[in-house]
Amino acid sequence: MRIFVIAGEPSGDSLGAAVMAGLKSLVPDIRFDGVGGAKMQAEGLSSRFPMDELSVMGLAEIAPKYFHLKRRIRECAEAVLADPPDLLLTIDSPDFCLRVARLVKEKSDIRTVHYVAPTVWAWRPKRAVKMAQVINQVLALFPFEPPYMQRAGMECDFVGHPVVNEPIATQQETAAFRERHGIGDAPLLLVLPGSRRGEVSKLGPVFADVLARAKATHPELRMVLPAADHVVATVQEMVAGWPVAPIVLDPRGIHPSTFAAEKRAAFGAANLALAASGTVSLELAASATPMVIAYDMHWLSRRIIKRMLLTDTVTLVSLVSETRIIPEFIAQDCRAELIAPAVSQVLETPQAQLNAMALTMQRLGKGGEAPGLRAARAILARL
Repeated sequence: MRIFVIAGEPSGDSLGAAVMAGLKSLVPDIRFDGVGGAKMQAEGLSSRFPMDELSVMGLAEIAPKYFHLKRRIRECAEAVLADPPDLLLTIDSPDFCLRVARLVKEKSDIRTVHYVAPTVWAWRPKRAVKMAQVINQVLALFPFEPPYMQRAGMECDFVGHPVVNEPIATQQETAAFRERHGIGDAPLLLVLPGSRRGEVSKLGPVFADVLARAKATHPELRMVLPAADHVVATVQEMVAGWPVAPIVLDPRGIHPSTFAAEKRAAFGAANLALAASGTVSLELAASATPMVIAYDMHWLSRRIIKRMLLTDTVTLVSLVSETRIIPEFIAQDCRAELIAPAVSQVLETPQAQLNAMALTMQRLGKGGEAPGLRAARAILARL
């Protein structure tokens, strides 16, 4: 059996490696071709070109590479058609992957599977209909996604979210973190203003005001901010002017696995997180860390998103648990005078959130078969 697999970014590389490992355990003589990163290559893929050529985001970044990316799309499609595999498996990166699938489907009936359903439940629902023209089966990360894909005409299987298999800090590691940073038994607030410079710059002043207000009502409160390496200088410069400065975890000069362990320990040690919206809410849920979500954007983006958004929440934990217990302050509501009281309330009464987070992890597959193996079974069952 032979599968042509394409991933275009690090998260896709992780998903690809997990499903490849699952497939190898079920079909020992399976072979792989395609494009992937270091993790997929460790599972036996010889990537046709470096995956990081595809890891570009935003119009400004894509524009200079437009013709190069078009050539890579064509190269991948031609490779699939020249030596047809049993299956074309594309992983996330829809702008690249679905264009490859379209070229393949125009000239063949090769079966196509796409891993990670588009967020049609949140915005642009017509994407599913367009996707169904070139994709036979979708592997979904969230349990509420299959009906959307099935209505558009695709087979769809919920295979679990990879967050359920990510390591979390032990009690010993969280205790060591608190001792290492002189926190002791004080309540700890985890500050997560995002991983992009634009996010950090936009949210920084609001978060600073929230921290000052929280410190005024909870004088013993300590704060910690794990910074991404490409924004740590910006973060350090920014917090130097804050009335209450958090401990900044700096990844520079540290082995990535060491910093990842330190960050996990910070998540586990925290009593509460103030976080930008995004998939970080699932990481917090995995660590059983209650949260308050806040996010802002350019005024034009506010208006566009408000008109397009189909859900009443942007927090994934709220969507999966079917609760609305996690406070979120988005766009015009992203103001310190609104956020700070919620921080105090959750700090004092976290149990409802803990219940919602436990339910979220259960629904995402925690305690069950690994998502990569579930994905492999779903692929083979419908092949």
